[in-house]
Amino acid sequence: MRLSFQLSTRGCAHGPVHVLTSSGRAVSCPCFESSAHIIRITLEASRILIVEDETALAHLIERVLREEGYATHTEFSGEAALAMVMASEPDCIVLDVGLPDIDGLHVCSLLRERGFRTPIIILTARDAVPDRVRGLDSGADDYLVKPFSFDELLARIRAHLRRTAPTQEILAVGDISLDPSAHAVFKSSVPVELTDHEFRLLEMLMRHTGKVLSRQQLLDYVWGYGIEPNSNVVDLYIYYLRKKLDTDTSHRLIQTVRGAGYKIEA
Repeated sequence: MRLSFQLSTRGCAHGPVHVLTSSGRAVSCPCFESSAHIIRITLEASRILIVEDETALAHLIERVLREEGYATHTEFSGEAALAMVMASEPDCIVLDVGLPDIDGLHVCSLLRERGFRTPIIILTARDAVPDRVRGLDSGADDYLVKPFSFDELLARIRAHLRRTAPTQEILAVGDISLDPSAHAVFKSSVPVELTDHEFRLLEMLMRHTGKVLSRQQLLDYVWGYGIEPNSNVVDLYIYYLRKKLDTDTSHRLIQTVRGAGYKIEA
């Protein structure tokens, strides 16, 4: 993730922090007690290169990653992927093994030989231990067997990006702040306990501040693809979140957009 920010002269005791908001606007850090402590950021989404020759799967991965707020670029061959990385190194690479020209493991080896240290997640149907060993020995950071869970792929991407990120990520909307790595939520700097589903629902909304998310998008992200589309579970958990975090009915942060879904906005 590329970002720049300005911090007031009195820093946060917890070290460097960047607060993610829509449009890169100025916000108060939740660690600060005074509104004088302002972080101004210019934010660019983490860039993920997808290298997959199965067109339908490549486009599905691309759609899921974009819904998570990542910037994506897709290539369908090893040669094109190498050229892309040489021109503009991404933040993470999702790399299929069975490419039509150069084997994905060879692509991985070539990138490492050329000095690129970008995290690489291998995707393949080969699940035998020797195949996994070859994948990791080629220079890959991770190995995911098809068919895979998108939740697991996203979690692995987040884990690798955290390892390469220079600062702590805090999401903030109004007086609500969320720390993804610590799985912690605060309202006016006071910790609020959430269940796992409540946390994931809130995180999804906050990662798309100001954007309307449909019930189906929220269902797919939080509960997976096995929930009936007409289920009212999203509405129920929005109600739970409002009870814990959004009790001011005169100015709701979590807003219902009739006929469309929900959004969060200060």
